[in-house]
Parts: sequence; structure tokens; C-alpha cells
Amino acid sequence: MVDAAAVLTRLTAESESMIAETARLARIDSGSEDPAGVAAACAALAELLTAGGWSTQPRSGGGLTATLSLGDGPRLLLLGHADTVWPAGTAAGWPPVREGGMLSGPGVGDMKGSLIMAAHAVAAARGAGLDGVGAIELLVVADEELGSPGSRPWIESRARAAAACLGLEAGWPGGGVVVSRGAVGALTLRARGRTAHCAGHDGAGASAVSALAALIAPLEALSRPAAGTLVSVGVFRGGVARQVVPDLAEAMIDLRAPDHERAEALLEEVRREVAAAPTGEVSLELTGGITRPAMPPAVSRPLWELARARAAELAIPLVPVSSRGGADASFAGALGIPSLDGLGPICHDSCARGERIEVASLAERAALMALVICDLAAAWRGQARDSGNVDAPA
Repeated sequence: MVDAAAVLTRLTAESESMIAETARLARIDSGSEDPAGVAAACAALAELLTAGGWSTQPRSGGGLTATLSLGDGPRLLLLGHADTVWPAGTAAGWPPVREGGMLSGPGVGDMKGSLIMAAHAVAAARGAGLDGVGAIELLVVADEELGSPGSRPWIESRARAAAACLGLEAGWPGGGVVVSRGAVGALTLRARGRTAHCAGHDGAGASAVSALAALIAPLEALSRPAAGTLVSVGVFRGGVARQVVPDLAEAMIDLRAPDHERAEALLEEVRREVAAAPTGEVSLELTGGITRPAMPPAVSRPLWELARARAAELAIPLVPVSSRGGADASFAGALGIPSLDGLGPICHDSCARGERIEVASLAERAALMALVICDLAAAWRGQARDSGNVDAPA
């Protein structure tokens, strides 16, 4: 068995490099709506990965594929993303800062520090020996913060070719890793009415804003927190001028549910509420649906057991978290691929202005990931021997 202390010692020595590389990526604006910025972040990461022996290939639809070919054996999939929630111009006004054991900056936890940490973790695992693993493939998604609408088929295709999946979302304060996720839905509700001057053409207009605004409270009232279901309107916009009756309005709606069945039931409730709304001359159009499947706890159990044992050796906290947040590992988990998420460095205030990672956790969580990868290699090597494959590494 690979010595945990030796792996941690190696990665602790690489902490300063991980901090510098994370800061370098965080200085690159790469909001989901900024394809040039996302491409720049992917290019910077590809440079680091190539130096470490990975082969990299930009994806035509945005993102990056990086592959480390190792020999015979199953394929391990790592899922990360280069996009952040921060628009262009953020990095200039919020440069990465290290203070009090923390590194802050846009996207340091979600998930630029995670990408850097994973690269170092894989290098450490490779140094310890990875006979039994055929290849490690890292997908760096360009639209994860939007729900990965353009990347989902790509992710699912590569997940089907993998024997296990490790998600690189940031770790939770207190040592959390994500062992299950609920389903997530993203809907857009558009209202179309008729314009008129609010004072000059009395009664001639049909306000899309008024019709849509009246629906917000009833939609959010469909939430059942005790049952784990949530309907939330996060964006509302409409109108062109103060004195004009608005003919267009739009609301963006988020759905959360513990599993697929309850997610579909919640979606149907929303559809019924919209269909029954008394909107007069204003028409409504609801688009979207369940964008991320649930990741059931059963798919994480084998990997969680590996991680829990190794965390004990490293003397670092590790707790299982069931999250209502969506992430790309759900796509692999929903296909039945053994998956564990939230393996990145410990992050506080993710996607908020206070976003920061615990510096010490870069080495600790990298060591944890490296050891889990080594243990998977050993397990796969054993399975190959047990199956009678005489060419399996000893």
C-alpha cells in the first residue's frame, strides 16, 4: 500500500507552487459568458498539464480534454471546469490575496485551485505507481456554471468509457466531500404582451411585467423545504422605458429536488401553475427542464470508503455531504459510474465576493486524491489478476 505520509510530504513541499499556479489562473477572467476568457484559462492550464506529461486538446465547443496515458487497465475520469460566475473585469479589481492561511480571489475555489490541486495529485499518484490504470482523463468544461448545456453529451460519452469518476468541485468547510446530489432544473418563463404609452393610450397596452410578476409568489410557494424541494426565481427582467407599458418580461427559475421522481413532479406543478395563470391578453411560454440528474448515494459508496480510510491515515477531517447543488459528476453518477465529488481544496463563500480556500488544504486534499487514485489502481490490478488476465501487472 502506498505510504500516506510520504505522499503528503511531497505535496506539502509543492504547496507554494500550487498557490502560485492557482493565483495565475485566478487572474484570468473566465466567466461563463466570456468564451475568450474561458479559452485563455484552459490554455494556461493546458500549458501546466503538458509540462507534466499530459496530452491536451482544446474542445471545439469550448473546454479542454487532457489525457495521461499509462498502460493497460480501466480509465479514470476527472471532471472539472474553467468557467466561473465572475464577469470580465472582475480579476483586475479583485486580485488573488494570501492572508491568514487563506487564498482569496475570483474562482480560487470554484474551481481554479481544484484544477491545480488535481494536477499535482495525479503527478504524486503517478510517482507512487499506477499500474492497473490505463489512462486518466480530465475534462475541463466551459459552461458548468450554466448547467453544462453544451457539454453534457461530451461528459456522458466520456463517463461511459470510464470505470470511476472523481469530481473536482471544492471541498466543504470542515472536510466535506459530496457523496450525493439532488436533481436541478433550470426554466425560463417569458411573458409577451402589447406596448402602449402608459398615459397616452389608456387601456391599449397589455403589461407583460404585471402578468409575470403576479406569478412569482405562487411559483415560489410550490417549495416544500421539509421535503427538499425548492422553486426559486433568481432573475426577473422586462420593459424598455418607465413610461411604456412593457410587452416583454422574463423570469429565470431554479428547481431543486432530492431525486428524479420528485424533480419531475415539481416540474409538473410549475407547468400547471403557469397554465392556470389568469394573464388576460398576455401570453406565457415556459422552456427548460431538469438539467442535472440526481447523483444517488449508492454510486459514491465504494469511493467514499477508500477516501475515509485514507483521510484517517492523513489525520485530516472528512465528512460525507449530501448537496442540493448541481455539478457535472451527477451526469456520471446517474449513469451508474462510481463517483465521488467535492474533492477539491476546502472553500469558504464559494461564488461570493469572499470566496477563499484554505491554503493547507491544497496539499492535504491533493494527498487524499492521490491516495484514492493509487488505491483504485491497486484494486483494478487485483481485479485483472483475478479475472485470469496473465498480462495484468503484478
